[in-house]
Amino acid sequence: MKFLGNIIWLIFGGLITAVEYLIASLLMMITIIGIPFGLQTLKMATLALWPFGRKVTDSGNSGGCISIIMNVIWLFLGGFWICLTHVGFGLLLCITIVGIPFGMQHFKLAALALTPFGKNIS
Repeated sequence: MKFLGNIIWLIFGGLITAVEYLIASLLMMITIIGIPFGLQTLKMATLALWPFGRKVTDSGNSGGCISIIMNVIWLFLGGFWICLTHVGFGLLLCITIVGIPFGMQHFKLAALALTPFGKNIS
């Protein structure tokens, strides 16, 4: 069932979302300062490509205060708007019973988009 959900996800927007995250990641990695943010966007691209059957968990060490500082910077530089977009799509998809699993995946992406530093995808 996970495989079928992922294939449907890819056809109806998952591939486009993953490519957008990949392009944003490459653009962020142009400068040395943007590399940590580009790596987090790559993390979101991998989850956007194949979300069913994967979990977002906190890393064991959580990165300490550097992780908190980077999450605050991320939040102000666009993480809030990415999260809001995923929440909007999630609410829109949850209107129908068929769209609920896809809406839940958008909520998973929204949680990761809000604070990506200190999170792992398993």
